[in-house]
Amino acid sequence: MQYPEPIARLIASYMNLPGIGQKTATRLAFHTIDMKDEVVNEFAKSLLSVKRDLTFCSVCGNITEEDPCNICSDTTRDRSTILVVEEPKDVMALEKMREYRGLYHVLHGVLSPMEGTGPEDINIPSLIQRLHNDEVTEVILATNATTEGEATAMYLSRLIKPAGIKVTRLAHGLSVGSDIEYADEVTLLKAVEGRREL
Repeated sequence: MQYPEPIARLIASYMNLPGIGQKTATRLAFHTIDMKDEVVNEFAKSLLSVKRDLTFCSVCGNITEEDPCNICSDTTRDRSTILVVEEPKDVMALEKMREYRGLYHVLHGVLSPMEGTGPEDINIPSLIQRLHNDEVTEVILATNATTEGEATAMYLSRLIKPAGIKVTRLAHGLSVGSDIEYADEVTLLKAVEGRREL
């Protein structure tokens, strides 16, 4: 059976989300039909707001409503340390533990030759620019413990070390193949505390 065009478009839209296949998308589309109008309107406003009202911080690359973000503009944070992560969601996960008080840098991806992602495709140039500031004494590489994450960490280490800046890596309290956003606060704290120099 062919679905009416509005339902077919909604199913296709849901299938654009990661991990959503045909069956789940169909179930979500029919659930949306059963939702009250005001709930659907609020959902649509939230989607539009995320695209319209958020931007990337011009300093660190994190998502923010104001530029620079509240972390970069917080004068009480330790400006001698920059923790480098793959995605903005990793910043949120690390901030939950409330122990790290330095700055962040978001790469917006990792090096992946198989997918054609090179150093020019992720947020590396602005990181190198930030390191010209004499305040920075340590860069903590917090890329995920995946093949691409490890390769990115090694590349950044080779790029940064000649400048005389200490380069450390999160300890492997994070299991190999896992993502930072899914780790609990204790695991993240142990990983930050047990970081090692590369």
